[in-house]
Amino acid sequence: MKILVIGSGGREHAIVRRLAADSPAPELHAAPGNPGIAALATCHDVSVDDLDGQVALAQELSPDLVVVGPEAPLVAGAADRLRAAGLTVFGPSQEAARLEGSKTWAKEIMDAARVPTAMAVTATTGDEVLPALDRVNPLRDVPFVVKADGLAAGKGVVVTPDIEHAIAHGRAVIGAGGSVVVEEYLDGPEVSLFCVSDGTRVVPLAPAQDFKRALDGDEGPNTGGMGAYSPLPWAPAGLVEEIVEKVAQPTIDELAARGIPFVGVLYCGLALTARGVRVVEFNARFGDPETQVVLERLTSPLGPLLLAAAQGDLTTAGELTWSDDAAVTVVIASAGYPRRNRTGDVITGIEQAEATGAHVIHSGTALDADGDLVSAGGRVLCVVGRGRNLSAARAAALAGVDAIDLEGSHHRTDIAAEAAGSESRSGGRA
Repeated sequence: MKILVIGSGGREHAIVRRLAADSPAPELHAAPGNPGIAALATCHDVSVDDLDGQVALAQELSPDLVVVGPEAPLVAGAADRLRAAGLTVFGPSQEAARLEGSKTWAKEIMDAARVPTAMAVTATTGDEVLPALDRVNPLRDVPFVVKADGLAAGKGVVVTPDIEHAIAHGRAVIGAGGSVVVEEYLDGPEVSLFCVSDGTRVVPLAPAQDFKRALDGDEGPNTGGMGAYSPLPWAPAGLVEEIVEKVAQPTIDELAARGIPFVGVLYCGLALTARGVRVVEFNARFGDPETQVVLERLTSPLGPLLLAAAQGDLTTAGELTWSDDAAVTVVIASAGYPRRNRTGDVITGIEQAEATGAHVIHSGTALDADGDLVSAGGRVLCVVGRGRNLSAARAAALAGVDAIDLEGSHHRTDIAAEAAGSESRSGGRA
């Protein structure tokens, strides 16, 4: 099988790495890829936002499958363009990708499908922000939640007890030409669940939890994600089945009923509240950095699963199998991330990190004119550790992080720490 993966980040490197482990291994291509992906696939100099170039490349390569990784090209219609050119594509149409591209529209779909989610109000002018905050949080006794309505690379959300901060964020987004969704605050731990869909059926992957705040203890600003782990030893029995029944399948059914079949990954970001499961957000693609840990635990082939979904029949994919091991990933971020990313700093120590037993996923890297590996984004590397339990996986990931040198970089040291501690106290997974 020949597969073309569109994208250049950590999610795409993790997908390519897992595809390369299939047996037989597919012929892999990436556009544009990154230095990590280049070790596993032939990379082509076609940017993520060059939809014409992607179509031309795909027509030249004639792959069996095209996997569109990032949200921006999906929302821009990349999957539609590729399908119109006769390609088999894993990724939702532009209309279906509105689940991520417009939080207001996603709320409309959830309401129609009776999917449990947070109460929300959309504000389109600065004067509407305060009344919206008071409507969803009238007692002002819990944090305020203000989200940019469109794509914001995981950094358009403010969760704060300070109403002035919430108002300022909302007005800043609106002042820049956007709108905001003001939501009620959802208590309880968050869960990420990827559900592969062929437009009709849903196949869930293993759940994970990610960490959005920049600093230890969930302090600092929201980011695109600073780490993740899987499995979730604290999750209640039957959680995945409940999410499929109450969230994923009704959403896929509602879209299908509207003539908008969703083919790809429906990312369900959820909170386990005192009132039950509630949707925090939908994304229209694999999440980053959760993909790194979920695919690390997948032992059945990935390529046939994605192809079956793209061809509209997941019943041909076979049953998924999973390792009992735990996986933890820790993100190494550039100086100043997420407010201001410093790039161009030389990265060393990746071979030493992998010699510790971890593996390193490239998220924002490039080669400079001298051939040195340098930082090229905010989230630069993801170091993935695997072990018989979360404590062992955490130790492996952090040992790998310690071997890498990137001037000014920062990372969280508490990824999966609480879950590993509870696992140890309960005598959890051995």
